[in-house]
Amino acid sequence: MPSAPAPAGLASSLADIAVTTAKAAGRLLLDRQPGIRQAATKSSPTDPVTEADRAAERLVVGAISAIRPGDEIFAEEGTRVAGSTGLRWVIDPLDGTVNYLYQRAGWTVSIAIEDAEGALVGVVVDPLHDETFSAVRGNGAYRNGEPLRVNEDVTAAMALVGTGFSYQRESRHRQGELLARLLPMVRDVRRTGSCADDLCAVAAGRLDAFLEDELSPWDWAAGALIAREAGAVVKPLREGADNHGLLVAPPALHRELSQLIDGAQ
Repeated sequence: MPSAPAPAGLASSLADIAVTTAKAAGRLLLDRQPGIRQAATKSSPTDPVTEADRAAERLVVGAISAIRPGDEIFAEEGTRVAGSTGLRWVIDPLDGTVNYLYQRAGWTVSIAIEDAEGALVGVVVDPLHDETFSAVRGNGAYRNGEPLRVNEDVTAAMALVGTGFSYQRESRHRQGELLARLLPMVRDVRRTGSCADDLCAVAAGRLDAFLEDELSPWDWAAGALIAREAGAVVKPLREGADNHGLLVAPPALHRELSQLIDGAQ
């Protein structure tokens, strides 16, 4: 079913705010990357957070709160602001912190705005490559203003599939077993370290599909809308699970991968 179009004036205004704010956070992160050090850990000893993550979140939250004081805010590094407008901002101020810490590519700033129908606006900024991915529900997906479309008519055997892994050892065992069964059935697999980046790669045709479980809302809220607006099907990887993850691909490939994954689990 096609996405419900967004209220044009409001959605456009929200998208402008998200783009401007995400770009500002990206500039802050670029400025702070040289010499950056791990400040703490989150879900495991290998899941880092830096002072740059926290500074970027403060910048984004401060900007949004100043412009949209009645909106709810839900951000990765702990910011929770109650709202009264029916709009919620879902923020990952730095998706791909390990890449950032190691001075690698593959990190982004991700901002989504949700209403009662789900994701309304999605913005993902890749500061290193000066790329801004954006989507407004029902109005397509774009990279630096140019329209995006997923790769059509790709079979599983020829599909380049993106994935990611939990920082929890027990979860990695399960994820590794699924990947070992799936790997012989696809062209190849890539793991970049940023869910938001991978979802935008599907939208841009740089990946054919993406799958990962144990994701948090800020990991995928913006990127999933961008991929969907570029023609991808976005559905849970594991129906009924508490943390179901995502399987994202063009329609025909999504059906084929779903059948392969069901047989591999």
